[in-house]
Amino acid sequence: EVQLVESGGDLVQAGGSLGLSCAASGLTADDYVIGWFRQAPGKEREGVSCVWSADGSTYYADSVKGRFTISSDNAKNTVNLRMNSLKPEDTAIYYCAAVEIPPYGSNWDDPDIYEYWGQGTQVTVSS
Repeated sequence: EVQLVESGGDLVQAGGSLGLSCAASGLTADDYVIGWFRQAPGKEREGVSCVWSADGSTYYADSVKGRFTISSDNAKNTVNLRMNSLKPEDTAIYYCAAVEIPPYGSNWDDPDIYEYWGQGTQVTVSS
């Protein structure tokens, strides 16, 4: 059974930093993607970043490039998201998601390709 557990959400002031962690267990494929998504009230879920297990490739949404960094700690089976220069518009519930053997040609930020989801962690950025 695949389980994803997020942690690290908090209330932070604009311009501050925060680190999220996703503890993943039960993944058996050598080829998988773990992504971070977020959903703000009244908005659709959007892809923030992801890391590909096959070669360590990382991808970011344009809105977070240069501010967020995704990294994986294979020894701890965790994927971390370091968020710097936070803005009020970063306020959302952040979800960790995973897909084993992602479909060829799929877009990393398409939530429909992900098979497993965590419960989410709240990030609130005050102005």
